[in-house]
Amino acid sequence: MVCTMAFLRALLTSARTFRYGPGLTSGLPADDAVLLDAPDERLAPALVAAALGEFEPAAKLLATTRDAADWETRDRSLARLVAFARSRDGWLTGWLAASPRDPDALLVKAGLAVRRAWESPAHAELLREVGPLISAAAEADPRDPVPWRLALEHARGTHASHTMFESLWEQAVRRSAHHYGSHVAALRYLSAQWYGSHRECFDFAERAAEDAARDSLVQALPVRAAFALLRDEKAAARMTSVQADRIDRAADLAIMLSAGFPAGDAWPAEVRNLLAYVLVARGRPADALEQFRLIGPYATSFPWAYVTGEPLGGFLEARAVARLRVASSTPLRGRPEHSGRRAH
Repeated sequence: MVCTMAFLRALLTSARTFRYGPGLTSGLPADDAVLLDAPDERLAPALVAAALGEFEPAAKLLATTRDAADWETRDRSLARLVAFARSRDGWLTGWLAASPRDPDALLVKAGLAVRRAWESPAHAELLREVGPLISAAAEADPRDPVPWRLALEHARGTHASHTMFESLWEQAVRRSAHHYGSHVAALRYLSAQWYGSHRECFDFAERAAEDAARDSLVQALPVRAAFALLRDEKAAARMTSVQADRIDRAADLAIMLSAGFPAGDAWPAEVRNLLAYVLVARGRPADALEQFRLIGPYATSFPWAYVTGEPLGGFLEARAVARLRVASSTPLRGRPEHSGRRAH
């Protein structure tokens, strides 16, 4: 009897998936159409040129962001250029040779040094050696908060005291009060994995979101705190109802932020990927599936690289899980039995 019931449930699940397959896949790109960390139209030419050993497009891109004080685009562009330079840095060497005091070249040099140091088991010692590079980048343009974001990452890895970290944080927010990258760096320092706790993470993230504009990426900071808690197996196993509520409020806040951007927009893609993960983990597949629709083809390494060794595969698997769970909760002639926020 048990085997028969299990077989019937499997048949019903298959039937629901088949019946609602077209509807559930509406707006979702095919698996082979999903791209991982696809550059936007501003960054792509710089990366193509860098692959050819040419630095001028990257220099122009970063100079434009600095002139416009577009610190969010500047920080995001830096991260992608640094990721590329990890294995192919000839273009950066040429740039530094041509313009050794260029603020943008110095920033990429510092960012690359910080990343390489972090990737080493001896990161604390190596990070101490790159401190002067961060200082040089900060001095090259005193308005720029991005070198101070690097300084915050540097402080975390060198076991800086809370007092030292707070002084760096003050310098970062003095230059840009709601710079997302600096807030993320601070959240990492305050995490239970490093020098704080899950409560400190949530407190910091929620205060920052309250102070930021409704369309600021800082609104997604609480969902980053939620991700950190969910990824902590011991903490997640003994999660309290208060923590669960904070996670769901963080997800709801990020949903509102996501709704303010067009579907298939590359700019909020990482936030939407993170939100989709949290929603799947919280048993909110209908909400998660909606985020996957809004993501379109733009999968991002974060958070999936933390979940699986194959980020794109992790994204596709989570998307399939959300779709299957929605299908499994959908009566053959009706709407999903459960959608939206999970009850406690």
